[in-house]
Amino acid sequence: MKRVTIVGAGFAALTAVKKLRACDPRMEITLVAPKPEFSYLPGTIWIPSGLRRPEDLLIPLGNFFQRMKVNYFKGSATGLKDGGRTLITDRGEIQNDGLLICSGGRHIKKLPGIEHALVPCEGIPVAVKIRDRLKRLESGTIAVGFSGNPNEPSAMRGGPMFEYLFGIDRQLRLDGRRNRIKLVFFTPAASPGQRLGPKAVKGLQAEMEKRGIETHLGQKILGFTDKSVITEGGEFDAHLILFMSGITGNQWFDNTNLPRSEGGLVKADAHCRVEGMDKVYVAGDSGSYPGPEWMPKQAHMADLQAKAGAENLFEELNGREAAKTFKVELICIVDSQTTGSLVARTQKYNIVLPQMKVLHWLKRLFEWWYLRQYR
Repeated sequence: MKRVTIVGAGFAALTAVKKLRACDPRMEITLVAPKPEFSYLPGTIWIPSGLRRPEDLLIPLGNFFQRMKVNYFKGSATGLKDGGRTLITDRGEIQNDGLLICSGGRHIKKLPGIEHALVPCEGIPVAVKIRDRLKRLESGTIAVGFSGNPNEPSAMRGGPMFEYLFGIDRQLRLDGRRNRIKLVFFTPAASPGQRLGPKAVKGLQAEMEKRGIETHLGQKILGFTDKSVITEGGEFDAHLILFMSGITGNQWFDNTNLPRSEGGLVKADAHCRVEGMDKVYVAGDSGSYPGPEWMPKQAHMADLQAKAGAENLFEELNGREAAKTFKVELICIVDSQTTGSLVARTQKYNIVLPQMKVLHWLKRLFEWWYLRQYR
């Protein structure tokens, strides 16, 4: 019986479980994560407004593991040895015949004063802090922005910040506070949203102008204080700062011989196989993959990579060639609490649909459909 170890409990990890189990009903699958639960981060944009509660988005995985016949190992990865055949954790070692690394990324926090900013994609508790801070704010300035990893163009996640920006604008208007609270969007990029495509860039800028959102663009971010954002172009007030920094590799990668990209992620080929290693694969934010610079770090992309990586690992374990590749595809609904706009991009097309109520409800329907498979 083949033994596969999966590190992580996010989008890529759970998709890999489903794919491996579909390939082999008898395979021994061990999943390593600190907690047996799945955080649906895309839904956190609705926590500040009350459309979602934290418990709506935190899914216990016990039932899913039982259905999929998964051995859950409570722990955190700390290293590798034997060429990847042994995963070292804080609670012991696990041997495997194949390894899938799906442990996500780590936000770069080198800017001075970064502790004064809230990083939404760090989890549900951060979204709760944003909700509580937002409720208490009667006047002042809210700054929302993002940056990237200078050594890894694709290692950034700006989409959720537009959703927080537009969602907060809508919530403040509903509460009658928008005229007392200024919204400022900031990023080092002169034209934010380039990875979504040229049509999306124009649409986002037009939406911010329509909503009266000020912009501070094209200036390197130097740091933060408890009441301001500091850039090369000057310092501006901010009584609440939401900031998404660039992504790099997990700290435990430093205790391994995993090949790393310049940006600190695990280097993989087009089949999601870790370069130079036997039967070791990576999917999702942990990896650096060949492809266009606009390749997204998002849940949909993680799912596509996980399917390819799991199928290729199964083939290799059975003595066959790993030939499956993944499609580079960006699909997202940029939600603003009551409406949403659709952005879709592949290497062949780029589609942008304007703000519509039906797209907001489509995003909510997708969330229900996606989560029901893990409940």
